[in-house]
Amino acid sequence: MSRLLIHVEGQTEEAFVNEVLEGHLLAHGYHSVSARIVGNARLRRRRGGIRPWPSVKRDIVNHLNEDPGCIATTMVDYYGLPQHGAGGWPGRANAAGLEVARKAASVEDALFKDVAGEIDNPGRFVPFIVMHEFESLLFSDCEALSRGIGRPDLQPEFETVRQQFATPEEINDSPNTAPSKRIESIVPCYEKPLLGILAVLEIGLLRIRSECPHFDGWLSQLESLAS
Repeated sequence: MSRLLIHVEGQTEEAFVNEVLEGHLLAHGYHSVSARIVGNARLRRRRGGIRPWPSVKRDIVNHLNEDPGCIATTMVDYYGLPQHGAGGWPGRANAAGLEVARKAASVEDALFKDVAGEIDNPGRFVPFIVMHEFESLLFSDCEALSRGIGRPDLQPEFETVRQQFATPEEINDSPNTAPSKRIESIVPCYEKPLLGILAVLEIGLLRIRSECPHFDGWLSQLESLAS
C-alpha cells in the first residue's frame, strides 16, 4: 500500500485533508494520507501568498526521492498562484488566456513536466490545481453551505452566485469575484478555516464530486493509485 502526501496551500486545505480526504482515501487502500502546508504564513493575507515554485518543487522532489513508496500531489488555488519571475509556477501565466476548462490542466501539465525528470517513476507525482480556489467547492450545495455556516437565511444569495455558472469550478478569478470574495461579500465575518470546513462537512464529498468535475477527476486518479 502507498503513502500519500498532499502539499496544500493553507490551514483550510490541511483541515480538508484531515477531516474529509484522509478517511476516504485510507478506505481505498492507502497506508497513510497526510498534508503539508506550502503557503507562506507571513504573506497569506495577500494575493500570491503561496511559496515560490522552486522552493515547493524542491520539497516535492526531495520527498519523492527519499521515500520511493510515496505518492505526492498538490492542492493549491489557481487564484493568486504566482505567475511571473523566478517564483512563478510553471504554466500559470500562459493559462490566463485559455478557456476555463483548460486552465488548471495546463498548469498541472507544466508542473508535472518540471518535476518528472528529477524523480524515479514520474507517475508518483499527481499535481492538482483547485479551480479557482477552495471556496468554489462550497458552492456545490448552497443549501448545505448555508446550514454549515449557521446561516440558512443566506441560501438565496449563494444560489444567485451559483446559478451564474455551469459548475462551481467556473466561478471566476479576480479580487472581487473569486469564490472567497463572493462569500465574504455575503458573510462579512466569514472565517475560512472554521466555517469553510464546517460547510464542507455539511455538503459532503459525494456532492462536491458530482458538481466539480476537475476535482472529481483528481480524486479518481488518487483512488486508482492507492494500491
